[in-house]
Amino acid sequence: MGLLDDKIVLVNGGSQGVGAAIARAAVREGATVAVTGRRPEPGEALVAELSAGVGRAMYVQADLSDAEQAKASVAEVVDAYGRIDCLVNAAGLTSRGTLLDTTPELFDAHIAVNLKGPFFAMQAAVADMVARKAPGTIVNIITTSAHGGQPFLAPYVAAKAGLMGLTRNAAHAHRWDRIRINGLNIGWTATEGEDAVQRAFHGAGDDWREQAAARLPMGKLGQPDEIADFVVLLLSDRSGVVTGSVIDWDQTVLGGLD
Repeated sequence: MGLLDDKIVLVNGGSQGVGAAIARAAVREGATVAVTGRRPEPGEALVAELSAGVGRAMYVQADLSDAEQAKASVAEVVDAYGRIDCLVNAAGLTSRGTLLDTTPELFDAHIAVNLKGPFFAMQAAVADMVARKAPGTIVNIITTSAHGGQPFLAPYVAAKAGLMGLTRNAAHAHRWDRIRINGLNIGWTATEGEDAVQRAFHGAGDDWREQAAARLPMGKLGQPDEIADFVVLLLSDRSGVVTGSVIDWDQTVLGGLD
């Protein structure tokens, strides 16, 4: 449909999982896409895949836990293409920790990746949009756990709840600049990263996805490509004037009781 025709889109944390699915969907809808990641191999492989079609793509190596690298990821896109129209913050750290066993180092790591990185990437992207007096869109990938979450996700919840509040704050601050900022609280999703977490922290076997799906109302986990389509809609003009919304993209109805 060309929902993102001629748009310059940066997907932070875009070399795998949900971020990679968003990058693929954005290219399919006409965007030029940059993806960031810490490891060049998956990032460069994805860019080669995207560039093999009709789209343009570039890889930017960046560790989003470093505020300066988060800002530099935006600067590289602006240097390459002259502007940034859309930003997606999809990087995330999900390592486990409870209130009682989380170390200061683990807490700081979660804040750095899940909150500080998005904050300063947004700062740089909005600065470019405001300087050009141009509209733009930002989508932050958050989590339904930001509403409370499991006990073993204490530092993750703390950081992502901060990102949920930041999304609304920034949207309110820049609505008169025609910069729309929204968030997506995704639920349990079938990604490479989730597979690694399930195996490392929960002793999961090869059939964990099937077992998990059987316990869910829709009979499946969230799928990255479906999330990606929703994000593309939020990035596009077809989502109209919507800003400051944090949407629960999940099959659990918060507040519902059996």
